[in-house]
Amino acid sequence: MNHINGNLAYQIEPETEIIGGKVVMMASPTTNHITIGFNLSRLFGNYLDDKPCRVYPDGTTLFLEDSREEYKPDMMIVCDPDKIRRNGIHGAPDLAVEILSPKTARHDRGRKMKAYERNGVREYWIVDPVNRSIEQYILEDGAFVLRDIYTQYTEETFGDLTDAEKAAVVTEFQCSLFDDLNIRLKDVFAHLIEK
Repeated sequence: MNHINGNLAYQIEPETEIIGGKVVMMASPTTNHITIGFNLSRLFGNYLDDKPCRVYPDGTTLFLEDSREEYKPDMMIVCDPDKIRRNGIHGAPDLAVEILSPKTARHDRGRKMKAYERNGVREYWIVDPVNRSIEQYILEDGAFVLRDIYTQYTEETFGDLTDAEKAAVVTEFQCSLFDDLNIRLKDVFAHLIEK
């Protein structure tokens, strides 16, 4: 903390990740990015309240076993208490979620996704706030397989669909880690700002 002209001025350390051996500055998240992260953390937090798995929101450092890289997923679920330490998560989480932004999309779909796959993350979601979609990847035989892409339609775009297309729209899906947890898209994308 610094004192400047009798006023307190705080120095805030910028959030960083170590990707490819380089320190990468994390972009300031948008309001929608923060809202989606909060919505997901609340959904999983409420569900996991009396269960052994734990939810870790944005800002928690992830140390993967096969590298000296440090990631900060937008949300993680960790079911192995031996991986949880004061300074972060050491080892693959069971679920990792990345919320796309223009500055992070390349890493989220590239190097980070490969690292999550290589280290045994069981399920990986890429959430796109602009298109209101979730790509759900499941680890099968050591490789991520795209289970599906779930999209929340706005009233306008839903109205443009044919009756057959409307009948085929998926409004919720299941997290592969928990048999009794359905994720409703309207809950994930609730309270987003359009302007």
